[in-house]
Amino acid sequence: MSTDTGNIGAGPETVLKALLDSPAPAPQLSEIGRVEEVADGIAVVTGLERALSEELLRFECGVQGIVLDLEPGRLGVVLLGASDRVTVGESVMRTRKVVSTRVGPALLGRVVDALGDPQDGKGPVKAEAERPVEAEAPRILDRMAISRPLATGLKAVDAAVPIGLGQRQLVIGDRQTGKTSLAVDAILNQKKTEVICIYCAIGQRGDAVAKVIGAIREGGMAARTIVLSAGDEGAAGLAYVAPYAALTMAEYFAHQGRDVLVVLDDLTHHARSYRELSLLLRRPPGREAFPGDIFYIHARLLERAGQFAQSAGGGSITVLPVVETQAENLSAYIPTNLISITDGQIYLSPRLVRKNQFPAVDLGVSVSRVGGKAQSKAFRSVAGNLRVTLSQFEELEDFARFGTRLDDATRARLVRGAAVRASLRQAERDPIPALEQLAVLVSAMDGQFDGLSEADTFTAMSALRASAARDLGPLADQIAHNQPLGEEARAQMAALGKQARQTLGKQDGANP
Repeated sequence: MSTDTGNIGAGPETVLKALLDSPAPAPQLSEIGRVEEVADGIAVVTGLERALSEELLRFECGVQGIVLDLEPGRLGVVLLGASDRVTVGESVMRTRKVVSTRVGPALLGRVVDALGDPQDGKGPVKAEAERPVEAEAPRILDRMAISRPLATGLKAVDAAVPIGLGQRQLVIGDRQTGKTSLAVDAILNQKKTEVICIYCAIGQRGDAVAKVIGAIREGGMAARTIVLSAGDEGAAGLAYVAPYAALTMAEYFAHQGRDVLVVLDDLTHHARSYRELSLLLRRPPGREAFPGDIFYIHARLLERAGQFAQSAGGGSITVLPVVETQAENLSAYIPTNLISITDGQIYLSPRLVRKNQFPAVDLGVSVSRVGGKAQSKAFRSVAGNLRVTLSQFEELEDFARFGTRLDDATRARLVRGAAVRASLRQAERDPIPALEQLAVLVSAMDGQFDGLSEADTFTAMSALRASAARDLGPLADQIAHNQPLGEEARAQMAALGKQARQTLGKQDGANP
């Protein structure tokens, strides 16, 4: 029985004050939790009252997880490994760290997962350091205007939808329209540059990723490319982390003044992985069952790209996020989100695919809001009328389907438009140098390919490319130094185009 009589006879206010002034007993907090529930890709943990959001936890079985939900008495954890290894009742420990990935030159030429662990069977990765996959976007004062072009080697892109170093250019289209091929060709075209490339495969099949790896190796870009694979057979948590890890790897090189090209293929699978995890964690669904912060997870990812000032290393990160549409629906939730975040889009149209137009870039929908300022003057002078010519041709082409009798001027415009569109066709895995692109475009706009069949156009373009590479070498230096294309140079290109046509044995004015 207590003998403390200090408050005997005191009023209620005095007793209440004494209780408030006395120190409260410290809560009994544990650093080891317990698994209460396991589902496909997530786990519910209790007993870790001090755990922080985005903290990395380690399960007794060795699997790691990220704290995604903080709720009273429970934690929602995204697993970074196989969920069938985690069992209800096993212990969970805090690491007091956030999820990190390996960075450094040792990753070049390797195939790794989102944590930087090797996936190519070539032994461990001796990385220079580990850095958190989440990072704040660079400040406005640490950014510079985009002023240098990123050459993709694709005529339709470099001429009409140019990309600048530090730009975020969306590659969008239905399935089987060539989105991955376009991105891989852009990587292969960096063979003669100093650009470092990172290909991040999110939710892709293993055989599709293997084809991309094979193309990069055959194209001679393996030594300067990191392949980050988070396939559909892996954990959904790794697919969620993968694009952030790719940007972290890119930031390491950008802080050293290097230019980096990152391909995120694709963010549709990334959004679906995040939706799956959120629904399993019982987060309230929003539009199309996506969680309310789906815009934020992509915005904070893509804001890390840009051209950086010398105070931030002086490098650049160019991002080509890929997104898949269904039935050409550009107004779907995820596509509209990404269109509003990025600096433009390259739209690949199924309609052009059915016409055997590859790459199937629809210039009427595609736009580059930044790259035009970085486009070389030579391309700008040649491709200025390209969009107008093709848009007028497509309108006339639709009108001519009704069988209306056309005058000679209209027929000539149809023939010219068909030749220009055919000149934009390009074989897969065949990026073209700027000089050869300009020679083809100048010849097509000048009418040297009018009336040729598809096969003859390809033959003439091949001959023209060989002639331009052989005879117009000095012009390549002028283009590289961002000098405009003069009338004399245009005349030389048109003359080579005429010679290429004459090698076919065709007469000018032949029927289409």
